[in-house]
Amino acid sequence: MLQKKELRAGTPPAEVTMLVTQTAGGVIVQLLGGDKPHVGATVITHPRPSLAGGGKTSCNSIVIPELGHKEDELAKPLSEKIAVALNCTVVMVAGIHVDNAGSEEIQQIGQICHELVARFLARP
Repeated sequence: MLQKKELRAGTPPAEVTMLVTQTAGGVIVQLLGGDKPHVGATVITHPRPSLAGGGKTSCNSIVIPELGHKEDELAKPLSEKIAVALNCTVVMVAGIHVDNAGSEEIQQIGQICHELVARFLARP
């Protein structure tokens, strides 16, 4: 059975939508927004026992950034956060573009994405 969720945060042009599909075998997450939502990076994350031991969970991730995009820098840690919290495989596609965004706007978009993931993980 599939469970779907949609969360939004931010205001245009820095509005981000997080679409989540939970399956029996893992979670598929889409982080899309800005002026031109697109496929900027794809990440697949597999949780595993930490090599440091202590019962902690770590991850192996495969990251595929689209040429000239930087969403991988955001998608990898967020995918890993979800995988550790839910102990399941996560596939994340991220594509957020705001025309002429400066470092402040880029930082704001990152904060919005972190907020969306935190809201998703805090769900009842």
